[in-house]
Amino acid sequence: MGKKKRKQKGMPLWLLILLCAIGVVGAGLYELRAYYKEKFRGSAAAYSRQQIRGLEEGSTEYKIARWFYTDEEIASIRDNTVTVDESQETSTLANDDDGIEIVPVYGSTYEGYLMLIKNAEDLSVAVNPYLSTGQAAPDLDTYVSMYNAAGGTNAGGFQDAGGTGNGSIPQGIVIHDGKLVYGNGDTYMDLIGITEDHHLICTQATGNEFLSWGVKEAVTFGPTLINNYKVAWTGGTDSLNILNPRTAIAQAGDGTFMLLVVDGRGPSSFGAKYEDVIEIFQKYDAVMAANLDGGNSTAMIWKGKYVNTPVSMYGSRNLPTVFLVKGDN
Repeated sequence: MGKKKRKQKGMPLWLLILLCAIGVVGAGLYELRAYYKEKFRGSAAAYSRQQIRGLEEGSTEYKIARWFYTDEEIASIRDNTVTVDESQETSTLANDDDGIEIVPVYGSTYEGYLMLIKNAEDLSVAVNPYLSTGQAAPDLDTYVSMYNAAGGTNAGGFQDAGGTGNGSIPQGIVIHDGKLVYGNGDTYMDLIGITEDHHLICTQATGNEFLSWGVKEAVTFGPTLINNYKVAWTGGTDSLNILNPRTAIAQAGDGTFMLLVVDGRGPSSFGAKYEDVIEIFQKYDAVMAANLDGGNSTAMIWKGKYVNTPVSMYGSRNLPTVFLVKGDN
């Protein structure tokens, strides 16, 4: 007579179902947490900050955001006073050894850099040397190399015939070395100039008026943002006041020049509005400030490296005018 086969005991069905349910719930919670981490503290930093600013305090998503931030960090984002991450790579930034300092600036929608030029004589303007020939203007890298400068940014606007982005021909007027080198000196427009005694003037005027005021260098762009410490730009008056890469210039009460670049149109920085630029400059005691040509033109170089991340993957575009720092110009 054969032996009876012993029944093998398997996992009870109810336990199997329970374990499967726990696995499904666990996977779902993991995915949910990953989703909210990317939403509130993900790779698209500007998007994350914007989402947090829009949260209703006490809402479910507000509570979820607290998984990834302290209450102080959330408050700083919502108040548009985001603190600098000191672990960020800053190898291209200048310290004060050369009288130049470059500091990161942050807001809920933007990341950028502010160059503080303590010695006003260290700032100069360079103009397309091929202006009379029709040849393409240099890019910022080439200007810096040509004039043996330590750094610089883009400056005035340019004519963009056909929308090709070739910035060789200036917009408006250009004054260089105390002479009108381009444009109609009688046309009234937004101008940004530096006088012989190194004072910044930003206002609507004609080129000839600027020359009569002792302006040595001038480019065309705007609007003027701050005049004599007061906000000169009126909200709602400019359709271009949207989130964009920005370049701007200002001068503080002690004579320090300031060049600002703000990245935009990217996941980590959408860009800034005029109000953001004004706020940045006011924190540094700006007497006078104006918007420069931004967008794809926005670029800052310091000692051979781009400080910011230009919109174009190829770096700076051709520029009719640039500001140079510590250059032989």
